[in-house]
Amino acid sequence: MGKIEKSQIYFVGAGPGDPELITVKGKRLIETADVIIYTGSLLNKDILSWAKPNAELYDSAPLTLEEILGLMEKSLKNGKKVVRLHDGDPSIFGALNEQIEFLEKKGISYEIVPGVSSFLAAAASLKKELTIPEISQTVILTRCEGRTPVPEREKLQDLAKHKASLVIFLSVHMIDRVVKELKEGYEEDTPCAVVYKASWYDEKIIFGRLSDISTKVKIANIKKTALILVGNFLEASGKKSKLYNKAFSHGFRRAEK
Repeated sequence: MGKIEKSQIYFVGAGPGDPELITVKGKRLIETADVIIYTGSLLNKDILSWAKPNAELYDSAPLTLEEILGLMEKSLKNGKKVVRLHDGDPSIFGALNEQIEFLEKKGISYEIVPGVSSFLAAAASLKKELTIPEISQTVILTRCEGRTPVPEREKLQDLAKHKASLVIFLSVHMIDRVVKELKEGYEEDTPCAVVYKASWYDEKIIFGRLSDISTKVKIANIKKTALILVGNFLEASGKKSKLYNKAFSHGFRRAEK
């Protein structure tokens, strides 16, 4: 028998799109919630089919922050268990902080249940490892500055100078600007990929280089719900981890002579 959750707020990561990529705990919470507030503009609606028949479902897309928080507070006061259902993982571009700040000021109990982020689903779809020995051991998750500003030290052209594995959210509609800024750090022949709706049934993958990825994205008419991945990890081969190298000792195995 599953764990019985108490009446509080649960922020649940729904995963990148494929319903099977949600956690077991996340699915259980959806099945037992009295109120579900979900990101309707990004969520795979099939996930909502797990809700019990009498659960109240609210699409947060047309709501303001104040309306969402008011709905949470009212539901909790009525003894209802609330699931705030985020696409991907709530902690990555999830507008999470302002919600939990409100709950903490009110003394309202909450829990965060992580989900599979779209950047991980994109790497899986590409069949690539983001961290390859001698190629890149750093992954940068970021976005291009638009109506939402980014800190001065995190401008895309500055991050590009690290030449790490780079994953850019919420920016495919600005692909020309993205490419221009990336060229401040990466070479023009740096491999790139754009993954539209990673893990969904209508997923699309576009491979290219900084020199041509913008044109390819425009031809495919991709303007939203896509990640831009940049870096030599996309083409790296022949580099092996020391973890399973027979000449490498660690706490669980001695090196072979």
